[in-house]
Amino acid sequence: MARVIVHIDLNAFFVRAEEIRDPSLENKPVAIGHLGRGGVVSTCSYEARKYGVSSAMPMNKAIKLCPNLIIVPPDYRFYITLSHQFKNYIRSITPKVESASIDELFADFTDIVKGKKNVTAYFKSIQLELFKRTGLKCSIGVGPTRFLAKMGSDYQKPMGITIIRRKDIKNILYPLPIKDMFGVGKKTAPRLEHIGVKTIGELANRLNNNDEATLKLLGKFAEELKLWVNGYGSDEIYLEYDNPKSIGNSTTLKSDTNQFEIIKQTYAMLAEEVSMRAKKDSMVGSTIQIMVKDTNYQARNKSITLEKLTNDSKDILNAALKLYERNFLDLTVRAVGVTLQNLVCIKDSTIQMTFFDYERHEEENRTKLIINDLNRRYKGANLKRASELKNGNK
Repeated sequence: MARVIVHIDLNAFFVRAEEIRDPSLENKPVAIGHLGRGGVVSTCSYEARKYGVSSAMPMNKAIKLCPNLIIVPPDYRFYITLSHQFKNYIRSITPKVESASIDELFADFTDIVKGKKNVTAYFKSIQLELFKRTGLKCSIGVGPTRFLAKMGSDYQKPMGITIIRRKDIKNILYPLPIKDMFGVGKKTAPRLEHIGVKTIGELANRLNNNDEATLKLLGKFAEELKLWVNGYGSDEIYLEYDNPKSIGNSTTLKSDTNQFEIIKQTYAMLAEEVSMRAKKDSMVGSTIQIMVKDTNYQARNKSITLEKLTNDSKDILNAALKLYERNFLDLTVRAVGVTLQNLVCIKDSTIQMTFFDYERHEEENRTKLIINDLNRRYKGANLKRASELKNGNK
């Protein structure tokens, strides 16, 4: 029996979060991001999209397209709080949940929907209950594989519910433009179009007939795409397990990019998430590791050890950006992640000090020993360290 895999995607999440906080923003063109040099649109409302505004667009260009655009700076801590509410609600229904990013997740509902006469109505009730509890809007995709579930959640937005069974693939997916296919990046789609592959159906036909030009263009990824367009592929949900030695978070970007401002915003969000989790567990760490995944799905890692133990989001973000700028600045990436490593409990860390603190402590002890020795040798002397005089110890 095929599994029932579900992908739930929050609709224009950052914008919706700001609408929850300020209802006067509803039904208006809103963009989340910053003005100024390098500022980009993190996400925007559906009203803004009608003007041609889109995620990852330079903010200056967005304003030219939509002069009445309302720009709201991001508040990642608030967004993460709402994200936790969203995911905790889904986990209250099924424990088989995999967080894909701050605003989306995969879940296995195989056992949950057994015996349900109207599956669409059931998922509609989940959608409406989430809205009632949190104010968040979502689209839900249902299918026997992760790919079909993801394509289903993208099919109807906002507040859509799409079930894609294997028998539905030809009617629902095959007519879609190739650029709308999950897994086909912004670089690959134009190359496929250049050789005549305009739709997902045309890609399926070429892959099923082992077209040489298509296989050469896609390389080792061709076999996986062939499974996907025929309704097969991964149906696994990767459950999260706590690792007491590290706390990390990663996300797949909305599109492949080498724009530093987008990467910076994403790492800021991830750093807040890692910091909040570490503080909740009363943990601090000394090592920051970042992960980037390039357009060929190759993951690369770099790490740095700090001079102090921390769980502060600014420390995590600064280290992550330093690592990224040193190693990956010119790389086009599809996913990024950050991890706080070598964790210790805060109560066990109070006696720990950095190397520089230790050196200073040792130097102070040596100075104090010398002063005490001089005072003993020269009776009546009352020598003190300058710091003691400065602190009022006369």
